[in-house]
Amino acid sequence: MPKDTEQGMPDPLPDPVANVRRALTAAGVADTVRVFPGKVPTAAAAAAALGCDVAAITNSLVFELDGAPLLILASGAARVDTAYVSAQLGAGRIRRASPDFVLEHTGQEIGGVAPVGHPEKIHTLLDASLAEHGMLWAGAGDHHSMFAISYEELRRITGAHTLRVR
Repeated sequence: MPKDTEQGMPDPLPDPVANVRRALTAAGVADTVRVFPGKVPTAAAAAAALGCDVAAITNSLVFELDGAPLLILASGAARVDTAYVSAQLGAGRIRRASPDFVLEHTGQEIGGVAPVGHPEKIHTLLDASLAEHGMLWAGAGDHHSMFAISYEELRRITGAHTLRVR
C-alpha cells in the first residue's frame, strides 16, 4: 500500500516496487504487495514483520555464472550451496554477484530483490524446499516491500527450473 503524504494524496511507489507490481498483475497474479514502515532486508526481519516461518520467505539471490546473472529463489532458512548447484547444472563456478551487478541486471538493490520486475528475463532456479509451504513471501523490489504468492504461481511467473539448492 502506498504511504499517505501530508496532503492525503498517496505517495507513488518506488520504481522497482511499481515494476514488480506491474509484473505480477501482467502475469495474472493477485497484487499482494505490502509496504512496511520499517525495512525488511533479511529473511529473519521479513518473517518477524509478517509473523511467518523464516523458511516461507523466498530470498531472491543473484549470482554470476559465466558473466551472466543467475537468480536463485531460495528458502530464507537455507544457505545455497553453489558448488552443489553448479554440479547439478553441469555449469562453471557460480559466484555471488556484486551489488552493482545485481542493480544492473535487476534494477533492484541487494536486500530488496524480487523474483520479477527486472529489465530483462533472468535465468532462474527455484528451491524445491519452498514447495513445502502453502504461501510464500518474496521481496517486492526494495527494502520495505514484500508480496505473497504460492509456490506454483511463483514457478509459473518466473519460468524457474525447480532444483534442490543444498
